[in-house]
Amino acid sequence: MADGKHRVLVIGGGFGGLTATRALADADVQITLVDRTNHHLFQPLLYQVAAGILPPGLIAPALRQVVRKQANVRVLLADVQDIDVDGQAVRVREPDGRLAELPYDTLIVAAGATHSYFGKNEFAQFAPGMKTMEDSRYLRDKILSSFEMAELATDPVERAEWLTFVVVGAGPTGVELIGQIAELAHKVLPREFRDVDTSESKIILLEGAPSVLPPFSPKLQRYTHRELEKMGVDIRLNTLAVDMDHDSITVKAPGGLETIRAKTRIWAAGVQASPLAGLLAAKIGASTDRAGRVPVGPDCSLPGHPEVFAIGDMVLLNGLPGVAQPAMQEGKYVGKVIKARLAGHEPPGPFQYFDKGSMATIGHRRAVAESMGLRFTGMPAYLMWGFIHVQYLVGWGNRLGTMYTWARALYLSKNRGHRIISFQTAGYEVGGQRTLVRSVQPWSASPEDIPATAASTVTGEGNTRPVLDK
Repeated sequence: MADGKHRVLVIGGGFGGLTATRALADADVQITLVDRTNHHLFQPLLYQVAAGILPPGLIAPALRQVVRKQANVRVLLADVQDIDVDGQAVRVREPDGRLAELPYDTLIVAAGATHSYFGKNEFAQFAPGMKTMEDSRYLRDKILSSFEMAELATDPVERAEWLTFVVVGAGPTGVELIGQIAELAHKVLPREFRDVDTSESKIILLEGAPSVLPPFSPKLQRYTHRELEKMGVDIRLNTLAVDMDHDSITVKAPGGLETIRAKTRIWAAGVQASPLAGLLAAKIGASTDRAGRVPVGPDCSLPGHPEVFAIGDMVLLNGLPGVAQPAMQEGKYVGKVIKARLAGHEPPGPFQYFDKGSMATIGHRRAVAESMGLRFTGMPAYLMWGFIHVQYLVGWGNRLGTMYTWARALYLSKNRGHRIISFQTAGYEVGGQRTLVRSVQPWSASPEDIPATAASTVTGEGNTRPVLDK
């Protein structure tokens, strides 16, 4: 042990991992927090970065800053390659390609989830999803570049293709994103362009289920459907994406196959667990579910390995949804379990989830929310949504900055102030040259995914660092 202290290794600085780390602030342990980014990402507001409302820094504070006052934590930027549950060590790749081993006495895996293309991973290069900050910034650049290309187009057919936006999936993420695209096209941008009328944009929302927001109550589904149509969104239900390329998407609708010419396609149709869930399942001889989630015990530990915990979107536990609240509550619970064990006390009973409800915005002053059996729409739901999201942002500076930016963007100037792109960026995005491999494999890339120069460094003899035990 490092300095004789119990070593806790946390993989993932998202909602679950960060909450677990904070829950151990007063414990006599040495925590190592490993993530492949240097920031904690508040994913529920990613779509506002894509829409040019919020700057990235307000929803993605640096992890080192977040835990700077917690003396028992160190943060490492690394990519997990393997987990040795028997030897109690995690193998990671550092940014320079070298490998290192991190020993642990207790392991908490909170690696989250990524996009699910339902077996059609080739769609990733044509319809990016939105799970990382890079994804949201790319979508922002892609959306804005499409309007710029429409301004330059002289062919009406080509212009129509640039002004057609398709979002696949009408869950909360899809609804929130399509609402912002509609507001950009119909309210914000018409005053700024001269040769193109952005209000003529075709904004299409595809959903394979018979209603938008499938997890919500029928009342809220009907309200959402009605409000989106008022905003100019073409909603197509019972419709599945079956093929796509850089210029179009082919869908299977009740009336048959149809090809939609659209330069901008965004994927919001589903998620799957991090590949680390499958890795853990293979280590213990278990099977994952259809979403790739690993089963855990009632105390969130891995069966047969009480020293290994898995939490958040990557676990199968009591049918809980893959959203922030279960991850945060599980992180807090696991912290209590670890402290009870170290103190020799009886650990708390099985994990119990308290459902605080669900909510989603549709557009400015439009939202839906349900909590404790009550349902809200319109401005009351919009205020509830804003209050809850600001409350869970990390840091008072980010909370105040977000409220000010919202006021400026939605009330004072009715503008989207974070819409900076360049000629080089636009050319890169509209040229269809970006491939989102990392969106499909967010953790533990296989050797064939590593560039040749990096692979030679990783696998070269003598290039593995010694065990880190500081």
